[in-house]
Amino acid sequence: MSSTPTKSSLSQASRGTIQRWSQTLIPTVRQAPSDAEMPSHIFMIRAGFIRQVGAGIYNYLPLAWRSLRKVSEIVREEMDAAGASELLMPAFQPMELYAETKRDVDYGDLLFTLEDRHGRKVALGPTHEEVITSLMCGALTSYKQFPLNLYQIQTKFRDEFRPRAGLLRGREFIMKDAYSFHLDLEGEAGLNATYDKMHQAYTNIFTRCGLDFSAVEAEAGPIGGSASHEFMVNCAAGEDTILVCPESGYAANVEKAEIGKRAWSFDVAPEGELVKHHTPNMPGIHMVAEHLGTTPSLMLKSIVLQTLEESPRWVVAVVRGDHEVNESKVRDAIGFAVQLAPEKEARAAGFVIGYVSPKTVDTIEMTMVVDPDALGSGSWATGADEMDHHVTGFNWSREMSNAIGNDKIKIADIRNAEAGDPSPRADGVFLEARKGIEVGHIFKLGTKYSEAIGLSVLNKDQKKQAIIMGCYGIGVSRTLAACIEMSHDDNGIIWPAAIAPFHVHIVVIKPKEPEVQAAVGALSDELAEHGIDVLIDDRAERPGPKFKDADLIGLPIRLTISPKTLEENGVEFKLRTDDAKGSMHPRDTVVQRCVEILSAVMDSGG
Repeated sequence: MSSTPTKSSLSQASRGTIQRWSQTLIPTVRQAPSDAEMPSHIFMIRAGFIRQVGAGIYNYLPLAWRSLRKVSEIVREEMDAAGASELLMPAFQPMELYAETKRDVDYGDLLFTLEDRHGRKVALGPTHEEVITSLMCGALTSYKQFPLNLYQIQTKFRDEFRPRAGLLRGREFIMKDAYSFHLDLEGEAGLNATYDKMHQAYTNIFTRCGLDFSAVEAEAGPIGGSASHEFMVNCAAGEDTILVCPESGYAANVEKAEIGKRAWSFDVAPEGELVKHHTPNMPGIHMVAEHLGTTPSLMLKSIVLQTLEESPRWVVAVVRGDHEVNESKVRDAIGFAVQLAPEKEARAAGFVIGYVSPKTVDTIEMTMVVDPDALGSGSWATGADEMDHHVTGFNWSREMSNAIGNDKIKIADIRNAEAGDPSPRADGVFLEARKGIEVGHIFKLGTKYSEAIGLSVLNKDQKKQAIIMGCYGIGVSRTLAACIEMSHDDNGIIWPAAIAPFHVHIVVIKPKEPEVQAAVGALSDELAEHGIDVLIDDRAERPGPKFKDADLIGLPIRLTISPKTLEENGVEFKLRTDDAKGSMHPRDTVVQRCVEILSAVMDSGG
């Protein structure tokens, strides 16, 4: 696929749409609901884009629906150009499909479930891996059918415990999900080639939508699989943290970000005696640190994990007290997936949960993995392996000599990265933190779903082979909200031209006067002939409220027509991005100016 996005400039567009305010529904309000905190939620309510039906459930009103359709069309154009085909799958999904892949457990309470009148359990789909894999069991019969990439744009569901932030965290949302099928990883028909095409298609989509975004390495989460990338809209109010190397361009989310080399050694001299302290009723590490006269950064945190195997094994991950264990990194370090150990089972095995120390490696059969930053001091505070007790003065070389001498401890990067950590891609450079909102995610699923559901074909050698899969999602409604988080001011939304509900907002002063009506009709028709979508504010309202509503809705260009502008044979012209008031522009050239400005920003992805 070419790296050039599919163009949708005005020069290629069909006739634009003309809509009168008086003939549609745009219920603007001056105040947003008290529970609206994020700018996108506030402005989508105030500008009449959405209205809440229930917790995390919204009506998309005409302005929102127009923008959603524009985002969807950009998605369709780029997916089609990348060789994918559109289909539609049902929202209802039999629960037995989820049982086959164990995602009924992975999703847990996030999965909407219900029973029909016959007692059959179904789920409302959050994604469609199981359904499409099951479909392919009867549809893919020959190695000659690969690669195949199918997508849909559909409403999805997640039973969020606390829906918030409007369209950013709802229980019902619009999503594009695609699934690719392969027999190989490499080659033209391989997963890697399609994954690269999807990465480029997503880059094209979000560029054309006018978003400031980053593609970052990510963990796969409950969907599963190996390699994955998130596409994040960059904005200060973002809910996710991205760590970036300013020199190499490396970027990853907190769960995935690697940390560069850190010096470590067990051979650090003791700085004092090992002393036991009584620490009852101190549930948090900060409270314990204060009681011991130290800081979390000079404490050791020992987390008890279990491998996800038929016969689970114990794993203890040790990090500095102010750091967090990353289970995915522990998995990579030991070669097996892990989870937090069930407390009852861990206690039965001899772990004193909440007071575990590295010394447990001497008494309990386990794998111990230690982060390099947990080795830099000669005197640590840690649990005492005794209820309500901690110790100070812990020294690795003195207290752990037996385990160190018998190679019972593995050193590896097992914690979440933070701003200020060494870059994994450039020596002497440190990671920086940025905020973002996830709008897209692509995964290399491998054979996780095909093996679980039994999707296989005979390959060229007539040997049965499980199908290799990829998965590619875009939050269509989430993209709309993320765009507003990225692009707004105190007065309202500032839409990129490509996904604005309309391109031009004509504000009409004294709309009932015949000469004004005629001028508005002629101007809007001329704009529409050039592929420009036009909203005409023909309300019998004072100019002040109309201008406030225009800023609130945020269309790229505002044109004002009044008896006064007609006397001067002009139109008041104002870009939404301009702080200054509008200025008079000659009527006979204003359409061409609109065309030039809109074409330039849309063709450049703005």
